[in-house]
Amino acid sequence: MAKRVKTAARRKPAKRSLPKVAAGELKTLLDFVRYAVSRFSEAKLTFAHGTTDPVAEAAFLVCEALHLHPDQFEAFASARVTAWESGRILDLIAQRVITGKPAAYLVNKIYMRGLPFYVDERVIVPRSFIGELLDTHFRGDSDDSVELLDLLAVQRVLDLCTGSGCLAILAARHFPLAEIDAVDISRDALDVAARNVNDHGLADRIALHRGDLFGPLGGKRYDLIISNPPYVDAEGMASLPRECRAEPKLAFDGGADGLDVVRRILQDAPAHLTPQGGLLCEIGRGRERLEDACPHLPLLWLDTEDSEGEVLWVAAADLA
Repeated sequence: MAKRVKTAARRKPAKRSLPKVAAGELKTLLDFVRYAVSRFSEAKLTFAHGTTDPVAEAAFLVCEALHLHPDQFEAFASARVTAWESGRILDLIAQRVITGKPAAYLVNKIYMRGLPFYVDERVIVPRSFIGELLDTHFRGDSDDSVELLDLLAVQRVLDLCTGSGCLAILAARHFPLAEIDAVDISRDALDVAARNVNDHGLADRIALHRGDLFGPLGGKRYDLIISNPPYVDAEGMASLPRECRAEPKLAFDGGADGLDVVRRILQDAPAHLTPQGGLLCEIGRGRERLEDACPHLPLLWLDTEDSEGEVLWVAAADLA
């Protein structure tokens, strides 16, 4: 028995490695994307951090290695890559496969609605559907049946659980007359948010607050409250893919049924909304559980290009 224990102690887990690539075998951006897709598929990676498939993720990493915006990929797809650039791209591909970290952490960047945001392991990688809904449901067109609030009537916006600050920044850009408050309980997250706010030149319009939900806001009221809170239930937390396990647990854990934080937001939001305001909140796949828990609330479920029934809208009058 003692011998077997000693032998087992010496045994190390097999290290994941990638096949060697000879100089010149891969020449164009498209060659590197194809190679990356093959390695990502072989490693059975998960794609849930701003990209939804191995092709999109490969193109993202190749562009970041070459300091190109993702929208520029097609224009340069057939361009040849230098030896130095080749090494940088292959290193990023290897890191993605070997570490399992989200690609955004490897390059400290993610794009939302075409805008770049700094990210690192202190914050969840942004991938909220709310950014799209700001563009589609708050357009200032009174003849549009999907409009929830008049764009120019929104004077104050609150972003709860702001994380990297991306939704607060998108709101500031979308609502030109609005002042934005953004709250998070994590000091580390707010450090990242402050960097993004400054990078986008919005420090004069976005105020960051540390605290638990509405706690640091006093009696302030808002025309619009947006939130992408923790909403993963216990079963989901137990089965998170390794990419997600690299992110802060605090940003995921929504309690046993995933709705602990959502319930608190719904309960306290009426005291912080103007009479004509409303709440836009992402809750993942908890729609059925929330409807069972709050049958009295007339919740409007909003779909996006990549989601169905994961974001709710409720007017202040209905919450009250």
